[in-house]
Amino acid sequence: MKKIFLLLVSASLLLTVACGGNTTITTIATDTVKKPETAAAGSAKEPIKLRIAWWGGQSRHDYTFKVIELYQKQNPNVKIEAEYAAFDDYWKRLAPQAAANDLPDIISMDLSYLSQFAEKKQLEELTLYTQNHTIDVGSVAANTLNSGRYDGKLYQITVGVNALGATLDPEIVSRAGVTMPSKEWTWDDLEVLGKQLKASGRLLGDYMRYDVFFPYYLRSIDQKLFDPNGASLGYADDKAFIDYYKRYQKMYDAGYFLSLEKLALKKFTPEDDEMVLGNALSSFAWSNQYVAWSAAAKRPTELLPPPGPNSKKGLFLKASMGLSITKNSKQKEESAKFINFFINDIEANKLIKGERGVPISSKVKEALKPLLNPEEIKVFDYVAWAEANSSPADAPNPIGSIEVGKLLKDISEQILYKRISIEDAAVKFRHEANAILDKNKK
Repeated sequence: MKKIFLLLVSASLLLTVACGGNTTITTIATDTVKKPETAAAGSAKEPIKLRIAWWGGQSRHDYTFKVIELYQKQNPNVKIEAEYAAFDDYWKRLAPQAAANDLPDIISMDLSYLSQFAEKKQLEELTLYTQNHTIDVGSVAANTLNSGRYDGKLYQITVGVNALGATLDPEIVSRAGVTMPSKEWTWDDLEVLGKQLKASGRLLGDYMRYDVFFPYYLRSIDQKLFDPNGASLGYADDKAFIDYYKRYQKMYDAGYFLSLEKLALKKFTPEDDEMVLGNALSSFAWSNQYVAWSAAAKRPTELLPPPGPNSKKGLFLKASMGLSITKNSKQKEESAKFINFFINDIEANKLIKGERGVPISSKVKEALKPLLNPEEIKVFDYVAWAEANSSPADAPNPIGSIEVGKLLKDISEQILYKRISIEDAAVKFRHEANAILDKNKK
């Protein structure tokens, strides 16, 4: 049985929740996956230790351990230490490790953070490993591989692709006596559903993440959050911000989403999602999260695109998460071999089954199709549908985008707390976001 350690985190990892003044301690779980007893004794190969870090919920942790065990069985000289946490806690953990030049050998990477880590030269450029076939990308589409590039250099290998969506609970729909929305549902439909659900004591969902759904809305009206040069916001008129937040505030004030006070207590794992708990219609998230959320719910769910109109303009195929090798790693070659194993090994992917996004290898995808359960098939089908009903993805977020995301969250909460008017918030966001982007561009 795996021995799990809870690390005490330093004072620098204390997270003060702005809403309500609560303070929580961010913890990170680590696990050393022991070599199987069947490992050959006295192997001629030099012992190697790798540290690997990722974010996610319990189901992701469970199968990732099995993937690691499978790799160690094939490579008995390799011992892997695992570090894992929920999404927000994960990045808080990496920050001090990066400052101390002590990042794990392999880290899960998100496109929101790729520019930040690459610009600070904390990631290894991976082209050498793809060219010498240590990482075999022969069955990976060029556009998919290129999603891991920043400034022309390859810094992450995408392990799956996904699309923004909404996981809906048909049981909640039935109990509320409302009609299940179709793929063509709109923001107006969402408001109507919110009112109907509220009458039956249910929510629309926890919330719609500000730094995900506002950019989606902008794309749906032919605007972008960031200008292609990365030095400023990309949308031309504050009307877009005002229109979006007037609608969102209206729904929040009506009680269709979780209050900010309750939201501040959430861990944002499948197990504490309001849809999973039976209190809400939907969980608004990426398609690769669907299987974990459905498994946690333990009942049938459905996967739909986010509301429109013009969802085809708003939707895009996104690298669900990537794997990067850190610059400080002393085991870069072995790290590359593990990444190759993760994306190409059929047996490993029988354990993963697209939970981190639909696999990037066409060979793996074909091998998995006969083995998928109904929920997994829904994800594969949805991503295939989204591929035909979406628009090209934007360039990777520019340096400073993480600060801009935090600014947007702070201003969004100020709006919902009625501490600032939406019109003033639009001006404030534009001014401060442009200052952040301009500063980082220089």
